[in-house]
Amino acid sequence: MSESRLLGGRYQLAEVIGHGGMAEVYSGTDIRLGRPVAVKVLRADLARDHSFLMRFEREAQAAAALNHPNIVAVYDTGEDIVDDGLGPARVPWIVMERVEGQTLRQIMASGRRLTIERALDITSGILSALDYSHRHGIVHRDIKPANIMVTPSGDVKVMDFGIARALADASATVTHTSAVLGTAQYLSPEQARGEIVDARSDLYSCAALLYELLTGRPPFTGDSPVAIAYQHVTERPQAPSTFDPEIASDIDAIVLTGLAKRPSERYASAAEMRGDIERALDGQPVTAKLPTVDSPTESMPALHASSTAVATRQRTSTAIWLGSLIAVVVVVLGAMLVLLKIFTPAPSEQVAVPDLRGLTVAQATKLLSNTGLVLGDQLPQASADRPKDTIISQSPAREIMVSKGSTVDIVISTGPGQVAVPNLVDLTSPDQAKAALQAANLVLGTVTQQDGDAPAGTVLSSDPAAGTMVDPGTTVSIVISSGMVAVPNVVGEPATQAEAELMNLGFQVAHVTQVDTTVAEGTVLQQDPVGGTSLQQGGTVTLTVSTPS
Repeated sequence: MSESRLLGGRYQLAEVIGHGGMAEVYSGTDIRLGRPVAVKVLRADLARDHSFLMRFEREAQAAAALNHPNIVAVYDTGEDIVDDGLGPARVPWIVMERVEGQTLRQIMASGRRLTIERALDITSGILSALDYSHRHGIVHRDIKPANIMVTPSGDVKVMDFGIARALADASATVTHTSAVLGTAQYLSPEQARGEIVDARSDLYSCAALLYELLTGRPPFTGDSPVAIAYQHVTERPQAPSTFDPEIASDIDAIVLTGLAKRPSERYASAAEMRGDIERALDGQPVTAKLPTVDSPTESMPALHASSTAVATRQRTSTAIWLGSLIAVVVVVLGAMLVLLKIFTPAPSEQVAVPDLRGLTVAQATKLLSNTGLVLGDQLPQASADRPKDTIISQSPAREIMVSKGSTVDIVISTGPGQVAVPNLVDLTSPDQAKAALQAANLVLGTVTQQDGDAPAGTVLSSDPAAGTMVDPGTTVSIVISSGMVAVPNVVGEPATQAEAELMNLGFQVAHVTQVDTTVAEGTVLQQDPVGGTSLQQGGTVTLTVSTPS
């Protein structure tokens, strides 16, 4: 993708500022609002999985609803149609808040060791974000150092809400599996086993991250992601204090509770885990307890035991060991068979996806049925150039070959979406107001003049007011300053005071004198024009001032 590309007619891309397993992140500018943004563009190979695309869109929309100081805000989503030689494909993108700072991965890679207090403080911020997202029904599923930003002021920002879930939910492929295994150091046991996960999976990943922040190493290491994932399922991690004696037992208890193999033995919520961390930071006792190590099921044989009894125990021990080994082999072979089944789909008849764009749902359903396909998810989307209730886009795209019986997801136009009336007040002419309204797809209506102290042509108000949500093409009327100002009545005032008052309103002042001994010298006897008259700013008010002779 060209670095100068304009996405959605609104987002100007600049340089690449990050790479990930799924996407590239570009520095960009929202040219409509003039604010800096970060734009994440999905990898083309993932974009060809239509089930992933629809989940990606749903979860991005859900993530956009999250508004929390510890969560990187999602502003907008959209897609481009590209052809990389394999045919047309939808490439979705997400527009996010651009956060200055470093990821935890960059901080850790620099060799800097955080203090225990700072590690706990960062984790508390992550848990605050997770508590908020979990209460809104969103499980992150990919908590890892690369997804945590730390700003120059020390604030914590969690990224990629919803995107990780879309990846985890997508139909299994080698690419998807590799992406998940790439973060195996923070994978919960239930994720490693391929089970359905809930919010407590995020707590496990967060505890694994805290472990690494405290000790400089993850809880489990291995030669491959599979080996690490196996340890998450079967092995007990060493206490963090094993690697740093400065770590208190209460902190060990927090980390090891979060790393419990069974979700039921972890903290019940992110808020509960965060509460323990805050208590640890305040020097108060925590609720978590250090897990107890299971005691041996059989004591060592007594010294006076007969050789027969000893042999029996040895045979029993050997049998237990062999039984355990066989059980592990069976589990591994079973997992391999499941993976082979997943990655070796049965062949099926392939058909080309028809072009559904511009059709109604009824028309699309009939056309798909005739082709041997099924209508899938239907996502609404505002569109200024597509008639209401017609199809804007589809996934898979037209002419893509898919198996018979596959679903085709569609995006349906809800008609033009509403737009906000821009702020027109203080613009210096109706022409400027008209240009601002046209940029927002609105129309300038009636222009009314009103006396005021603003320069002539300055916009004083609009109807509807700024910020009001209206349909595109709505007429917006404005009131502008006529430049005419009511002349105050200054008769009877000292001339110096009257002159200052008039000049403050933008008038020129001229003086004539008239002999009058009945009032104090320098008193205004008359004015032209008289008080209450409307006069153009810059106009002259003539004052007749008393003089004794």
